[in-house]
Amino acid sequence: MDAMESTLDNTTLSTISLLEARLLRLEHLLYGHTVQQPKAPATRSIQELEHRFGILLQRMRVYAELLKLYKSQPTLFRPPPPSEPPSELPPDALRAIVLAAASSYPATASALTAISDTPVPDPADSATLAALLPRMKGIEATQLAQAAEIAELRARSEAVVRQWYERDVISYSSFVAGVESRVERAERTVRRVERARNEV
Repeated sequence: MDAMESTLDNTTLSTISLLEARLLRLEHLLYGHTVQQPKAPATRSIQELEHRFGILLQRMRVYAELLKLYKSQPTLFRPPPPSEPPSELPPDALRAIVLAAASSYPATASALTAISDTPVPDPADSATLAALLPRMKGIEATQLAQAAEIAELRARSEAVVRQWYERDVISYSSFVAGVESRVERAERTVRRVERARNEV
């Protein structure tokens, strides 16, 4: 009987010390440095822990909400192992879920097999590609510089063509138009003179 009581006392004390250590860690995370409380009887330690935990829940509403959620839905924090079906679903619902997803099992298995059959690339090829990265970056920088130079040359070419068109082509067109108008005037004058001769 004494051995059983001592085992129970040891279990209680270790549980209290573990709870206190967790609470101290939480307080340290939230408030920074915490002072280790002096040893006290078990009942007083439990009361102090409950009091400090209550203060923590009052100051941090999120923890109070999490605790409330944990009390109402404990399976959210401790999901059952995958081998056990969910306890809150009836067998008919579980059967319907399994049968609805049954057609995707072969496709998933085939995809996983294809992934496992895909050969892993040779590390030497990966190392060669990694060694080529600086050279590829240099080529990319050269291409960017060439693109900027081409854009500048295109702008200069457009300016030269516009200047040639405005200065040479338009002035030549004006000159030709002036010559044509003078030729037309001369032709009209010649016709008038010829008509006057014929009338005389």
